[in-house]
This record gives sequence, C-alpha cells and structure tokens, in this order.
Amino acid sequence: MHDPTPKPACFKAYDIRGKVPTELDGDLAFRIGLTTARRLGGQRFAVGRDCRLSSAELADAVIRGLNAAGADVLDIGLCGTEMVYYATYAHELDGGIMVTASHNPMDHNGMKLVRAGARPVSGDSGLDEIGAEALACDPGPGPQTGTVERRDILDEYTRAILDLADTAAIAPLKIVANAGNGCAGPVVRSLAAHLPCEFILVHEEPDGTFPHGIPNPLLPENRADTAAAVRKHGADVGLAWDGDFDRCFFFDERGDFIEGYYLVGLLAASLLKDHPGGKVIHDPRLVWNTVEMVNAAGGVPIMSKTGHAFIKERMRKEDAVYGGEMSAHHYFRDFAYCDSGMLPWLHVLAEMSRQGRPLSELVRQRQALFPASGEINRRLEDPAAAMEAVEARYGPLAEGIDRTDGLSCDMGDWRFNLRRSNTEPVLRLNVEARADRDLMLRRTRELLAIIDR
Repeated sequence: MHDPTPKPACFKAYDIRGKVPTELDGDLAFRIGLTTARRLGGQRFAVGRDCRLSSAELADAVIRGLNAAGADVLDIGLCGTEMVYYATYAHELDGGIMVTASHNPMDHNGMKLVRAGARPVSGDSGLDEIGAEALACDPGPGPQTGTVERRDILDEYTRAILDLADTAAIAPLKIVANAGNGCAGPVVRSLAAHLPCEFILVHEEPDGTFPHGIPNPLLPENRADTAAAVRKHGADVGLAWDGDFDRCFFFDERGDFIEGYYLVGLLAASLLKDHPGGKVIHDPRLVWNTVEMVNAAGGVPIMSKTGHAFIKERMRKEDAVYGGEMSAHHYFRDFAYCDSGMLPWLHVLAEMSRQGRPLSELVRQRQALFPASGEINRRLEDPAAAMEAVEARYGPLAEGIDRTDGLSCDMGDWRFNLRRSNTEPVLRLNVEARADRDLMLRRTRELLAIIDR
C-alpha cells in the first residue's frame, strides 16, 4: 500500500518537478540535498544543472544541503542529465542530483536523483521518503560540513561517449544539430571535433530564456526549425534534443520527423550485431516492429512498464544490452544501463555509414510494415470511465489483452495501447497495424470517438 505520508507537491513518480518558487524554492532544494545525503547514506555526490534561469540558485542550495549533511560534492556545473549519471558511476560516487525541468514550462524546475551506480531514485525506491523527510526535517546544519570540488568533466565525458560507439565507421555526413537553446550545444560541439562530419548547429547556445520556445521536439510545433535547416543545407540527417538532452530526436534527409518507435528497432538491431543473443527491453505502447526486428537480429525482446525507472530496473535484472522507449529514451548497458541522448545518434550515423543508405531508407520499410499513430493525448474529466468504455468495446473481440502498462489489446491485424498519465487526468493512446495505414487511421479515429464522448 502506498505511503500516505505528506510530501511536497513537486515530488512526482520518477523525479521532482514543480513551479518556481511556489512549489520548489531554495529552502526546499536545501532540504532535498540534506535529506538525500541522510537517506542514501553516502559521503560523495555529483551535482549538475541545466540552463534554466533558476537552476544555478537551486543547485547551490542543493549543494549546501548535501554539505550540511557532511557529504562532499563534485559540482560539474552546466551539463545534461546523463553527465550526472556518468559522473556518479565513473567516479564511483554515492549518488547524484541533476537540477533540471527538461521540457517543462519556463517557470518550472526540478531534479533527477540517482544513487551509487547511477541507479534511479524514484517514488518506489526512496524518493517519496526523501520528500516526506524534506518537509519534516530540521534544516539546521549538522555537526560536520562537506567540501565542494568544481570540475569541468566535458572532455572526459566526451572521450567516454566516443569510446562506446563505432565512430571509426562514421562517414563524412552533413548533420543539422538543433540544441533548442538547452544544454546539448556544448556537448555536440565537443563530440563534433572528433568526427569527420560537417555540423550545422542550430540554437546551440544554452539560454534559459528559451528564445525559440521550450526545447521539446516531441511536440510537432517544435520541429519546424530543424526540418527547415535540413532542407536548406541538404543535410543527411537532422538531430534535436530536449533541454537536458536525455532524449534525442531524428529527422531524415528530407526533413521528415522519424517517430521514436522506429529508432528503437533500428538501434536494437544495430547493437545486437556485436551482442548476438542479447536481450532488448522495450515499452508496451508500440511493440510489433521492435519485436520483429529484435527476433530477426537473433536477440530476445522483453516488454517492460513504461518509465525510465522501470526500464533501467528490468535492464539490470536481465543484463539487457539495450532498452528503448518510443518517447525517444534510449538506454545502454555500456552506459550503466542509463539513457543517453548522445549515444543514439552516434550509433545511427555509424549504421547509416556501414550500410551506405540514407536514414529514410533504413526506416521506410518498417514504417510501411507497421504504420503507427504516434502518441495521442487526451485530457479528460473522467479518464477511468473512458478506459472502461474502450475495454467494453474491444476487450471481448481481442485476440490478446496485456496489462503491463494500461490496456493493450491485440486485435489481430491491428493493436492499441491506452494508458493513464501518472501525474495528470490524461489518457495516452497508441495504435499500430500490420502493413495497412488506412486501417490504423480508421481504428485510431474509432477509438478517439469513444474516448472523446
């Protein structure tokens, strides 16, 4: 049974996110640092931050809290979330805190917490208790004060990432890279210096005012600048990232956005070439293409509940070589089972180069074999009633029902997954079909008509 102990409103299922300063401020950030060190029981922590206007102040408060608990801090400054993961596992620290709100609105901020080995701290693994104690604790300083070491780890991290990909295979391609004024720009520049490619950098400078909008390429309205740059420069591929660059998004040489679903199968098949028989973890939203590609590559597909904490836990349990979610999170065993927004595009460039084929060709056949709706979100007054109505309509006709995450119904020549958001009254729908785009579109409209009633 869930612990009913009060916790701050900004504590969510997987991380901390809230409005500044009403839901998250310096005082709470200090308390979070203090109680994280006490709860995780460690002496050495990494702290990093994104470029949001409130991030430096919140990171300083977190560091003071960690110090007040007697913990030493490696302050790596402006970075992406995966750089905190890297610092935590590579430097054998006891934990890490990344101050970021990723793709949330301008006036929000948050944190992502990990323990030793870069294992996630989520609601099921200590985050709720940290929140409850942060509310209740005495924030006075403890008997000892920790130290702070400020270090720029960009060069070290760059070398580590390059070592995990087959960069020698990468041909001299032309690449548009849109950092969206988040934290990806400096890292892409650092990696680009070691690659034979021509990079056209778009919105590359970290800028917490986000003059070109919040970096979230999952939203169709945020893709135009990348697509236009690909077409203007005749690039081979377009890349874009969210604010803390733990998600990477792809555009083909025509500037067309590639749904993350198809990248999961492509990356899985590519990685399995060097890891025959390896296991691949995937989410339940869209599955047919991934399962077929993993099986064809001699791997073992394993379905897991959606969400980074669940995927990482299952990857460790199975010692999976790779994990992928259609939301553009990609996880790698060689990167401490963590998600990275830099490794996916290095692997894809290498695969394009080895095959001598453009990205559109690598995914076109898969898109035709398994046309998918992409995730459709509906904000509803009563999501539970809509879920019941959908199950009443399709459940009796389904060839198979799975409840790993929400409701998945296999209808034979098409399937769907419908699940509720963890944090808001929203239903998320995904539909796919077998080689019949019209059927997929028709069934999607049919489902939405029931949901929207």
